[in-house]
Amino acid sequence: MPPKSLPPKSMSPESQSERKARARKIISKLKQAYPDSACSLAHKNVYQLMVSTILSAQCTDERVNMVTPSLFKRFPTPQKMAGAKQEELEELIRTTGFFRNKAKSIKNNAMQLLENHGGEIPRTLDELTKLPGVGRKTGSVVLGAGFSLAEGVVVDTHVVRIAQLLKLTAQKTPEKIERDLMEILPKKDWIIWTHLIIDHGRAICIARRPRCPECVLNRLCPSALTPPVTRRKKSPAKA
Repeated sequence: MPPKSLPPKSMSPESQSERKARARKIISKLKQAYPDSACSLAHKNVYQLMVSTILSAQCTDERVNMVTPSLFKRFPTPQKMAGAKQEELEELIRTTGFFRNKAKSIKNNAMQLLENHGGEIPRTLDELTKLPGVGRKTGSVVLGAGFSLAEGVVVDTHVVRIAQLLKLTAQKTPEKIERDLMEILPKKDWIIWTHLIIDHGRAICIARRPRCPECVLNRLCPSALTPPVTRRKKSPAKA
């Protein structure tokens, strides 16, 4: 059964400094809960990470990870990918959805990498987002998970939903949500933040059935549906 809904917690207006302090506590709690949090897209190098991230649009990471071993066995490098036939690429990635557009993107991406960057992955968001199939989100994933460079905060569906529930932003679009998060999260945590939130969204803060009583963020979350579970202290045994 879904958790019983309670009236929203009454919270006084929060200043920016208070929101920053709460965000730091949230990150600390999540790091304790998910100490091994990391990018869930399987990859052996930064090029594979970029292709996998392009394929993950409107698709689960789990499905992408089922597809990419065969794809990268056949086309492991930009050089091989650039020479691939569109039809073969489409067949290899068909189950990721929007496979025609994605096949075109990863082929053209490889061609531009070779033509403009000698086959090397750029290390700036501006250069990355000029490549086919690479928007700000994909570019930030590549820089963060691939090079440990924080140029932005990756905003996926989990981050949108949970950042709003945590009242860390009132914005609706990924671009505006990212700006809010960049203002309140320590830059050193921009990369890990998204991995932590994705893990939390999959394990506890599930969209249709949030497990609020078990949530480590319960006392920090204005949207928590139920109070946290408190354990009674056992009475001392009589002598």
